[in-house]
Amino acid sequence: MAVTENLSDNTPGHEVKALLRVLHGQRRHVVDILDGLDAQDLRRPVLPSGWHCLGLVQHLTLDVERFWFRAVVAGDQQVIRGLTSDDEAWQVSPEVTAVDVLDRYRQEAAFADDVITATPADAALAWWPHDLFGEPHLHTLRDVLLHVITETACHAGHLDAARELIDGRRWLVLT
Repeated sequence: MAVTENLSDNTPGHEVKALLRVLHGQRRHVVDILDGLDAQDLRRPVLPSGWHCLGLVQHLTLDVERFWFRAVVAGDQQVIRGLTSDDEAWQVSPEVTAVDVLDRYRQEAAFADDVITATPADAALAWWPHDLFGEPHLHTLRDVLLHVITETACHAGHLDAARELIDGRRWLVLT
């Protein structure tokens, strides 16, 4: 099938697949920008706010991928019961390795993909965290996908800045 034919396909499944491809690209960016950093650099805060790269990845794992897809979209009661309301996702225990944090991110992304591919784009959300956000401002899987793509891209940019401050490496340089 030609690319132009793919672009004209407006089926709901096609829309979700297209959004998922964009999310996959942002997830790859998050993981790849950290490639080559040692354990010390991955835990080194370089901005005044004090977060470090592993903490941000763990935040993406727990507060973004797990929260939005398994809790909000799928309504997984076990996940909902395990949610915390503080910033603990940003805190990575010293005994947790970088490999563990990155593997958990990949695993949670795979769980999210299962939810995403099993859910129509316009499906209503199974659960909404009124205590955190008040009345719903996201209503469908499509809304959540767009929100998560935006949040992941924003945090990938944060990781770009952190990486450049750590060792000068830049992800994408346009000249």
